[in-house]
Formats: sequence, C-alpha cells, structure tokens
Amino acid sequence: MRTALITGGASGLGKATAARLEADGVKVITLDIAAGADVVCDVTDVAGIQAVADGVGPIDVLVNSAGVVGPNAPLWEIPLESWRSTFEVNVHGTFNTCRAFIPAMRERGWGRVVNIASMAAKDGNPNMSPYSASKGAVIALTKSLGKELATSGVLANVIAPAVIETPMNATTSPEALARIAGLIPMGRVGRPEEVAELIAWLASDRVSFSTGAVYDISGGRATY
Repeated sequence: MRTALITGGASGLGKATAARLEADGVKVITLDIAAGADVVCDVTDVAGIQAVADGVGPIDVLVNSAGVVGPNAPLWEIPLESWRSTFEVNVHGTFNTCRAFIPAMRERGWGRVVNIASMAAKDGNPNMSPYSASKGAVIALTKSLGKELATSGVLANVIAPAVIETPMNATTSPEALARIAGLIPMGRVGRPEEVAELIAWLASDRVSFSTGAVYDISGGRATY
C-alpha cells in the first residue's frame, strides 16, 4: 500500500484529494493547522515539518495543497507583512515539505509530487498580487524540481486551477470572486472533487512520462 501526505488536508482541495486517494487504496496522512488533521503542523515551520517527515517515515506521494489567498488590494496598498506571510505559506511551505520528503522518495526510486498553483499564476489577478506572484513561484519551483528528479523515478507536476468552491475563497472579496469566476467560459466555478480526480492521476502509476509540467483545470479559462 502506498502512502500519501496531503498538506492542507483538513478542508477544500486537500480534503477532497484525501477521499479520492483513499478510494484508490492509498493510505492518506493529512497535515494541516486545523483540528481534524492526522498531523497538526504549520508548513512554514521548517523544524516541525522535518520532525513530521522523520516521524511518519517514507511516503510515496506528496500533495502540497496548503495555501492562503492573502490580501485583496492594489500592490501599493499591500502591507509588507501580508506580502511576506502569503509567500511563507504558498512558496516556502511548498519548499519545506518538498525538501523534507523528497529525499526518501529518491532513495526508494519512486514518488509523485503534486503542487497546487493557480490560474492567477499565469494571468495575474488584479488586487491579488501576493497570491498571483506566490503561485507563479510554485509553478517555477515545480518546473525546476521536475528536471532535477527526471531520472530518479520521482515525478513532480503542478496544477493550475481556476476558482474552486472551497473554504479558502471565503476570505476573498465578493467583487474579486465574481470577477475571476466570470472569466470561466463554462460559467461556473470548479468543484473540489473535479480537481481531486486530476491529482489522483498525477499521484499514480498512470502518469509516467510527465514531469515538471503544468496542468490547467479551469473550465476553459486557460489561454496558454
């Protein structure tokens, strides 16, 4: 039985992915700052994440779903601390878990890493510059990582969803949410289980010749 660790696994995309992987017979460990996760830890806590990696032992699949939207405001009105805290979770958190868990995957010669970015990383949502920029960094990080791991048996890919109906978007202003939802040609927001289906494929043996790639799941919003 393979083991997957999902950050942000207590809600939203992470929770939906946990249910989908369990349906495939994967043992799932959820990690979150929220109660109800199998492991309560902040992805920004470098020592804490390493302690989790040491404690749970080798895993086969890492899904980096923990993330924050950050502030909704023009760039020149963004407080420096809000900019930094958005990057701490979205970028540094992804870096921390990859750094902690990938070495054991390399040693075993098999692994799947799925990072979650956003269509905002490609389009740049107005009044969401910290989120857009941090998710752009997640895409670039994954492209580099995929090349570094290309001959190791470990594949690393990243998905770029359009707006999905998750609790994370509860803090987004209604105006911003309406604007980005209006960009989707299908005329609706995505569902967590739809994204989980793509993640399940990327976490499996069914994907074998793709690494460092970006997979859009956007209801037609993606233009490149």
